[in-house]
Amino acid sequence: MQNYKLISKITLWVLLAIGIIVSIMFYAGGSQGSLEVAGDFLDIPKFSDLMLNWNYILFALACICTLGFVCREFVKTLRTDAKKAIRQLAVVIAFVLLIIICWSLGSPDKVNIIGYEGTDNVGNMARLSDACIYLTYILLCGTVLAVIFGWCYTWLLNRK
Repeated sequence: MQNYKLISKITLWVLLAIGIIVSIMFYAGGSQGSLEVAGDFLDIPKFSDLMLNWNYILFALACICTLGFVCREFVKTLRTDAKKAIRQLAVVIAFVLLIIICWSLGSPDKVNIIGYEGTDNVGNMARLSDACIYLTYILLCGTVLAVIFGWCYTWLLNRK
């Protein structure tokens, strides 16, 4: 068990160091030029692609770790309490269905971004952006509703 703690600490510190280095390069690395938008000149950071790719890597690692822990907990719960494991599986399936619904709501049409000339704003990338936004809205509303109903439920329990 001690080795796992050491490995996780080393991994944390390495990821943090890389993140700090990439952030410093992004913010202090200068610009690769400027772009005129509505009469104002905006600097384009030199290491924008590096920052975006690092964020993609961290996002992928977070997804992989989350799925790993969900699978491990499901198997662990399945051994002790099958009924509870089926409920957990139902929550995961509902979340996957929510992601599919948000994906289907997304539009593959081109998003016009001022000063952007690439191709990552059409098709599946545009749809992914829309799906992430819709999913964020839905999860935010669900969180707010859970807090409100939780507070009301606690208040009703304490009132009696």
